Amino acid sequence: MAIGVTATQALARAARLRKSLQHHSHQYYALDAPEISDAEFDVLLRELAALEEDFPELRTPDSPTQRIGGVVQERFAKVTHPVPMLSLGNAFGPADLGAWQERMNRLLPAETALHYVAEPKIDGLTVVLHYEEGRFVLGATRGDGRVGENITENLRRVREVPHQLAGRAPRRLVVRGEVYMAAEDFALFNAGQAERGEKVYANPRNFAAGSLRQLDSRVTAARPLRLWAYQIVAAEGLALDSQWAALDALRAFGFPVSAESQRLASLEEVVARCAAFGELRAELPFATDGLVVKVDSFALQERLGAVGNAPRWAIAYKYPSEEVVTKLLGIGVNVGRTGVLKPWAELEPCEIGGVTVSSATLHNEDYIRDRDIRVGDRVVVKRAGEVIPQVLRSLPELREGRTRRFQMPTHCPACGEKAVRIEEEVDIFCVDAACPAQLVRLVEYFVSRTAMDIEGFGIKQAELFTARNLVTDVADIFSLSAADLEPLEGYKEKRVQNLLRAIESAKRRPFARLLTALGIHGIGTVVAETVVAHFPSIEEIAAATTETLEAVDGIGPKLAQNLVDWFASGQNRAVVEKLRLAGVRLAAEAGVAPTGGHLSGLVFVITGTLPTLSRDQAAALVREAGGKVTGSVSKKTDYLIAGESAGSKLSKAEKLAIPILDEEGLRKLLS
Repeated sequence: MAIGVTATQALARAARLRKSLQHHSHQYYALDAPEISDAEFDVLLRELAALEEDFPELRTPDSPTQRIGGVVQERFAKVTHPVPMLSLGNAFGPADLGAWQERMNRLLPAETALHYVAEPKIDGLTVVLHYEEGRFVLGATRGDGRVGENITENLRRVREVPHQLAGRAPRRLVVRGEVYMAAEDFALFNAGQAERGEKVYANPRNFAAGSLRQLDSRVTAARPLRLWAYQIVAAEGLALDSQWAALDALRAFGFPVSAESQRLASLEEVVARCAAFGELRAELPFATDGLVVKVDSFALQERLGAVGNAPRWAIAYKYPSEEVVTKLLGIGVNVGRTGVLKPWAELEPCEIGGVTVSSATLHNEDYIRDRDIRVGDRVVVKRAGEVIPQVLRSLPELREGRTRRFQMPTHCPACGEKAVRIEEEVDIFCVDAACPAQLVRLVEYFVSRTAMDIEGFGIKQAELFTARNLVTDVADIFSLSAADLEPLEGYKEKRVQNLLRAIESAKRRPFARLLTALGIHGIGTVVAETVVAHFPSIEEIAAATTETLEAVDGIGPKLAQNLVDWFASGQNRAVVEKLRLAGVRLAAEAGVAPTGGHLSGLVFVITGTLPTLSRDQAAALVREAGGKVTGSVSKKTDYLIAGESAGSKLSKAEKLAIPILDEEGLRKLLS
């Protein structure tokens, strides 16, 4: 229901939505270059459908809600399908599945028993395969659902497409399936491309679709494409009464059919399967965003028929997306531990993967400007694993009313000091070392899990203790006493003792963790471990010159200068001395360096935001397998592991023709 929307507003909004959906359909189906995810497309489509429901006069025959997505490319001959290749309606939870069954029950005799088949919804390119007397004679894309593209020669090069059917074949058989690329094959192919200095592809679906639309079938043959078959569209000389029987027949003819398909006796079993598959799908060797649930009986399918562009007897069950579309209400600026001014997005609250999100990072001013992100825009927001939500892009075609461009403040919002952009840096900094916001963020970082890992100490404690002048630098944390804490509201004896024990325990953290925790610009976990491996005490690091630091593989000129500058500060040296007096470990323990492992001798650099691993977790996996992780790309780097927002390290790796892997490629290499 479009609450509070007038007919005039609905008309304008629907026009913008249609234009946007048509554009993104063209990008997806015709160019194999989608700009938004399937889930984002679904959000826009549902909004248009809701407007058309409230204002039926807006519904037109060419509306995206009434049509099947896709276009037919002029460079291929056209093929008319024997029956329309329909799209599917969507369900996003058990309530949607229940409503779907209720709609079917109203069209069927009372007490009709419904059985279902649930099959993985594979993220590939739909194809229609024609056989005569058991021989493959024609293959086409789905196109617009009624007319597709003739890609027969390319499909002959897909190894899992049978050229001759097994067993006793019907006179004529038309099969619908999905050509896809397995995640493992995609990672290996991309790694090979990177090693040869050739194009690295974004995702398996686009790559599979582009591979099938090659004018030279030899290009298709060189790519590891696969097939899942899931529907018998038409048949002569073959009598079947159910979808489950059709899947068995497809297997018998020699088609690959997903082993994840299941026959289910009730809607309750369907709901349970959808829940279980949601946990399983990340482990599957192919990309899938849900399940397709179908009524098993062909007789009931025929009786139910279709409405618009979708069959009534089937529905796509989709899982919560890690990307959503919401409104950008405002942009604020935080001051980080190094003085960096970081813009953040104030969002209209939205749910991503079961978590309500109302704010997200915007990285820096250049990021906002390059993507033309404006206050008032509809924006795409992503949250993956434990990663902080981030705004990926705006949808400018959906702008309505006034929007406002963002401008970074010229002065620090915390202390009022003038903000400056350091040469060759994308960020803007507050250069006032006494800035209170910097101290709070530095303390928060110092006690965080990846640094000194002090349990029970977070941002609230950092704000409270700095405001009360109990902590004026990070070394003061180790001087906190019961007498300091007990007068504070909420700090009873047990809580105080637990916090003091956690602080005492942190004194024994490895020296590399302490070096990380100091918050030296650019010195994260990986770089800190690299430095400590060559300079195993605080005295040796403090005495190092830029030349000796740069001699270490993985330490470039900027990092070397940052270390030298930090230890040149009298204030920082005083902090080190206070840490020493407090008994904090300031030297590495003697030990034997790990050896062996199948990645032994290989050097890795990790950059950007990975889907499910933090960079520290990825680095730990590499080291466990014997590999070495450094902080900067050089000719000695064997692999770059790149995630979202990879930045300059990715560019440098491409120039040096260093193999580039995503998280899936790393996991494959590790296994």
